[in-house]
Amino acid sequence: MMLRAKAPRRPVSDSHAFPTRSYDLVKEFLIALAVVTVLTVVLAAVFSSPDDKAISLQSWAKTAPSDVVATAAGELAGTTTSATYGPPYNTNGDGQQLLFLPLQKWAGVRYPVDSANDLVVGPLRSMTGDPAVTGALARWDSATAQQRTTWATAYGDALSKAPDGEPAKVASGDYGPVPAMAAGFQRLALTGGLEQQLTSGPFYNADPTKALLLLADGSYLEDQARAQSLGGDQWGMMNETGNYPGQPWLWLYTFWYQIDPFKSSDNADALVWGLMMVLTLGLMLVPFIPGLRSIPRWIPVHRLIWRDWYRRTGH
Repeated sequence: MMLRAKAPRRPVSDSHAFPTRSYDLVKEFLIALAVVTVLTVVLAAVFSSPDDKAISLQSWAKTAPSDVVATAAGELAGTTTSATYGPPYNTNGDGQQLLFLPLQKWAGVRYPVDSANDLVVGPLRSMTGDPAVTGALARWDSATAQQRTTWATAYGDALSKAPDGEPAKVASGDYGPVPAMAAGFQRLALTGGLEQQLTSGPFYNADPTKALLLLADGSYLEDQARAQSLGGDQWGMMNETGNYPGQPWLWLYTFWYQIDPFKSSDNADALVWGLMMVLTLGLMLVPFIPGLRSIPRWIPVHRLIWRDWYRRTGH
């Protein structure tokens, strides 16, 4: 057995023998920082969305006081969306259905909300230093449920007929304590106290559900959304505030809301959700569906895309 001689090791050059050049690391860092900063500012100015301030109950009261008063009257009358929505907030409606399956009703009331008491009467009870509100609440408490509904419904109808919905221009009528309660409600919202009353919790003020329900029951929030092209019939689910097209990957989900029977159905959310589940299931089962799985052989688009590979391999 012959042993192979080891190759001689190459001498290692001294590091000082290599050529060198001066390099300013701080200068390089500052140049990179400046370039990235300029690119960030330019791209943000071109592609970003406007940083609109969040709509609060206080800003709502400042901008649309008449809408606040009308919404309070609607909550007391039990005619708002939240009051008639059904599960998960109350039993005043069946909720949305999917092929006659009452999904929301099956889920039940998970977040109980009594719109009149929780959104209006309860917060008004915090205004202990306002004699007008205190007297109106005492009269409200002493009335029957039917009488309360009659007062609030009559006042809501009168507001809708008043010029610009102004409470000061409402025709005379028997509205009971509702005008005083609605006016006090608007004053409470104007001070910012209403937000505090509706978002307070046992530990943190971090549950905006009731505040959002109240805001959505008015017309101001929807008006602001539509002004930004965020309405349901404006592809609002995929649009971005002040920008277009926003999130294009949501187009398939949003598309169904733009056509019948979905756009004219009260069960649109459930129907669209069900349809998307069927389409998703179909996509998952494509390899197992006879005929559908053969489409790539009948329409060989992939061969056009990978034509170089097929030409080289001869397949």
